[in-house]
This record gives sequence, structure tokens and C-alpha cells, in this order.
Amino acid sequence: MKQFRNKVAIVTGGGMGLGRALCEQLARHGATVVIAEIDSAAADRVAESIGQGGGRARAMPVDVASREQVVNLVDTTIAEYGRLDYMFNNAVTVIDGDARDISLAQWDRTLAVNLHGVVYGAIAAYQAMVKQRDGHIVNISSLSGLIPQPGNTNYCTAKHGLVGLSLSLRFEGADLGVRVSCVCAGDMKTDIYENMTVMNVDREAIVRVSRRSHFPLPQWSVAKAARVILRGVVRNKPMIVFPLAGRLIWRLYRAFPSLIYWISVRRMRMFRRIRFETSG
Repeated sequence: MKQFRNKVAIVTGGGMGLGRALCEQLARHGATVVIAEIDSAAADRVAESIGQGGGRARAMPVDVASREQVVNLVDTTIAEYGRLDYMFNNAVTVIDGDARDISLAQWDRTLAVNLHGVVYGAIAAYQAMVKQRDGHIVNISSLSGLIPQPGNTNYCTAKHGLVGLSLSLRFEGADLGVRVSCVCAGDMKTDIYENMTVMNVDREAIVRVSRRSHFPLPQWSVAKAARVILRGVVRNKPMIVFPLAGRLIWRLYRAFPSLIYWISVRRMRMFRRIRFETSG
């Protein structure tokens, strides 16, 4: 993908999972990568690995829930490299459970990272890219941004917001040289289940039920997902939705919402049985 050669890209949440895979592949294609990550040690490890492979990368500790830190991330990158070509808003946090068990403070944290953090990154990058008359913003949403996900309503709320943000900003940027894409991916093999906060349910049980209820969706490797995302970016696709089964479920939901309603209610009942067995 020659399009990334000698370009400058920021990837938030770049220290692990999909973010790390994006950083590695961008660097492999010749981009200079700024790894923005709340876990500074993880970011340093990725930057070191990329450097050892002959790529160019810099780690920056950033909590995307802080508007000031995100704006500084963009400003510092442009000051150091002279421009910003790609902004991948990928950082995420997950707090899983029945909505009645999720505190407002936990809602605040989920929205701060998964929605506001993307808004901060997208708008800071957008304003800089408008001045350049060039740039591409990539917001990482989820199939949960297209289809309701009971049992993870706070996450789903943020991810739906990213779809509206991305498509609206894409139309605004069309005549200003700024491209915007939204990624809605299915299950991937990451540490998300190990790192997520789970309320009033047994973690192992919830993982089993999640995979059982997602049986049509294969778990992709993050490397494969990153390749699909970058190909979609090269093609300037507005929505990068995968896998194929996810695209079919999305279409099914739009055509027959009542069918997805009953599937989702059944899924929630499975979660609630675990909740009852765990907490009574």
C-alpha cells in the first residue's frame, strides 16, 4: 500500500490489540507512526519493536478522555513532523453488564473514552487537516455501532455515536480535502475480554455466552482486521464493515428489525440467567 509511504499517522490505543496491529502495518508500509496509549510501557514496547524492524515510530502517553492531552497529541505531532496525514481513533474501554448494574460514573468513563475521546481526536485532526487541505480520519466503531447490543448498552451508545460523527464529518470535509471513514468490525482475538470490567456476573461465563451468541461471527486476528481496515482507507470507503457475516446481519437488521429484536431479547435473557446465578 504505497499510499502510506512517508505519511504521518497517529493511532490511539496503539499499544495493544487492533491498535498495535495498525501501527505495525502502517510502519511496514512506510508511515511514521505516533503510538498514543494510556499504558506508556505498552506504547514503548510497540515503538521499540517497530524501530528494530526498520520502521519509524514514536510513543506518546495519552489518556484520550482528556481533551487537553488529545489536542496536545495532535499539536505535538504536527510541530515535530510538519503535518498529520492519518488519525486513527482506536482507544476503547469496556464495562459490561446489565444497565441496572452500571453506575453513572461508569457511564461517564465509557463515554469519555469511547465517544468524547474520539470527538477530541477527530476534531483536532480535522481542523489541522482542513488547513493542510488533505488528511484522513479513521474512527474505530463496531458492529455494536450499527446493531443494538443488550448487556453492553453504554458501549453500544458510544459506538452508535461514532457512526453519526463519522458520516456527518465526512460530508463536511468532502470539499475541504479531508476524508473520514468509520470502521465497524465484528469479534477479534484481542485481550478485550480479559481487560473489560464485568458487573455482577462471572467473567468466564459471560465470555462463553458472548461467543455462543456471536456464533455466526468468526473471531478475526487483529492482523487480518488491520489489513482490511487499511485497504478500506486506501479506497476511501465511508463505512468499513466486516466480516461478511456482520454486513449480512446489519442488512438483516435494517430489513427485519423485529427479528433482531427477538434475537437480542433472547441473548439478554441468557446474560440474566448468569447474573442471577452469580448474584441472586
